[in-house]
Amino acid sequence: MARPPRAWQKMLSGRRLDLLDPTPVDIEIEDIAHGLAFVARWNGQTQGDFAYSVAEHSLLVEQIFGRIAPKAPPGWQLAALLHDAPEYVIGDMISPVKAAVGPGYGELEKRLSSAIHLRFGLPATIPVTVGKQIKKADRVSAWMEATQIAGFDVAEADRFFGRPDPALMSGLSIRLRPPLDARGAYAARTAELLRQMR
Repeated sequence: MARPPRAWQKMLSGRRLDLLDPTPVDIEIEDIAHGLAFVARWNGQTQGDFAYSVAEHSLLVEQIFGRIAPKAPPGWQLAALLHDAPEYVIGDMISPVKAAVGPGYGELEKRLSSAIHLRFGLPATIPVTVGKQIKKADRVSAWMEATQIAGFDVAEADRFFGRPDPALMSGLSIRLRPPLDARGAYAARTAELLRQMR
């Protein structure tokens, strides 16, 4: 009789994360920060000496979310920072690949996201209004990335991501830095938001 395929991943923290049935106790912020700092956005097809990591993207999305919802409590800011956290184990797939993979990818992402939220004191599913605000911040970030480092012209980015309100981007920029720097910044921001939530 054949063994079922292995569905867990061993993390650097020593945790074993079951991808099909993830539990909050097997999730550590150090693993998330490390994984996201080494996962490249845009399949690595960006300009610069370093890949633009999901950790950097997440930090930018959280900043933009703060402008969209300036009175949001620290918990929803943390939800914005963690919006792509499942990618620390499943990677960052561009939208066309997600569509080709089908609904199974979305279900896996949803299970991981729920466990991550519970691990850090958030509800398994965040309110729809907050989710829409985070998605808006995500699209603004994608527009910035597309036009600044991913080779899109403005008209093309407008078509795919929508033209963002310039006030949401004012003074913000795309950061390209070594993965260990991005990892440290992501972990530090998470720790700060968790302190604020106490």
